[in-house]
Amino acid sequence: MANEKNLYETLGVPKTASADEIKKAYRKLARKYHPDLNPGDKASEETFKKINQAYEILSNPENRTKYDKYGEQWQYGEQYEKARASQQQTQGSPFGGYDFNFGSSEGGGFEDILSQMLGGRTGRRRSHPQPGQSIEQPIDISLEEAASGTSRLLSFQMQKPCETCGGSGAKDKKVCPTCQGTGVNPGIERLEVKIPAGVNTDSKIRLAGKGGYGQAGGQRGDLYLRIHVRPHEKFERKDDDLTVNVPVNLTTAMLGGEIFIPSLKGKLALKIPAETQNGRTFRLKGQGIPHLGKDGSGDLLAKVSIVLPEKLTDTERDLFEKLRQLRPDS
Repeated sequence: MANEKNLYETLGVPKTASADEIKKAYRKLARKYHPDLNPGDKASEETFKKINQAYEILSNPENRTKYDKYGEQWQYGEQYEKARASQQQTQGSPFGGYDFNFGSSEGGGFEDILSQMLGGRTGRRRSHPQPGQSIEQPIDISLEEAASGTSRLLSFQMQKPCETCGGSGAKDKKVCPTCQGTGVNPGIERLEVKIPAGVNTDSKIRLAGKGGYGQAGGQRGDLYLRIHVRPHEKFERKDDDLTVNVPVNLTTAMLGGEIFIPSLKGKLALKIPAETQNGRTFRLKGQGIPHLGKDGSGDLLAKVSIVLPEKLTDTERDLFEKLRQLRPDS
């Protein structure tokens, strides 16, 4: 985990940045360094991981508050506060049986307290299991992916239980040399996640037990996927309905005919009645976005935009002159 200065610098924002500024900075950097856009570029992949790390913490108001207060050990801040309160209320060995070393020339600060609290214990009691942190991961998808469903391969830098000591922080009754008593070590975890059809911007998908690892045998937290559907160049989405502007030439609008319109499933035929007015909207049932978790789909709304002819020939101009004489008010 990066220190406090680096977390904010990773996203290129000041510590006073608003939630919207943090979100905008993350999205801009995520697009730039996404592994899919930089295949084989290890430096970009590493930067992308750091960007995700920073955003996971700073996008969560509660976690951001803890991070600003405790720095890189923000996850254990509440444990530290409880331990300090216990010290003031109990006699003898502070923290109810743990032998902490306050004020010595070898440390006794926040880092040393946490090290002993989470692993390097010489007292009689063992810590209670602590559940892992829940993680919120933003994911950008296209409108086509929202309509059909998709998947993503995610990479997280996680604090995993130390393999040497099994997460206890101690080995052979001494502080574990691998994790230095914390019981955890950083590691990369890769996970393929499925995104169902019908999701929309701000949809959340919960993956139970796929979040941060717990302490002292505690259960893992949950992973929440927060979806952002990118705007589409042709379609405008409202709920599960889609609207598309359809150009129709003047003669077809006046005399009627058949045209083809775009949809997410391919081109569809649409019959245009004679004397169709500009702006008229046709509803094609079931050609929109699938309903999330339900049967059926929204509709496709085709809005007519009449295209007037340009560069008229002499013959065409004569015909329009005759029309004006026949219908002077049109």
